[in-house]
Amino acid sequence: MTRFFARNLDGQGRLARGIAASILLVAGVLIWGGEPWRLWTGIGLLASGVFVMFEALRGWCIMRACGIKTKR
Repeated sequence: MTRFFARNLDGQGRLARGIAASILLVAGVLIWGGEPWRLWTGIGLLASGVFVMFEALRGWCIMRACGIKTKR
């Protein structure tokens, strides 16, 4: 498990994920509303934003950890 969670991003990849996380979190807050579809969409965006923020802070990408080649 330790190798799976090993850092696999450089500074540029971390910055890109940090920006993406910020966009997802802001979009989740903005779309949050009264109708059920807006509530669930907001929750999904917020959950995605939190996960991407974890990736940025940790310097780890789940796709790269699973062996999928991505840009760093």
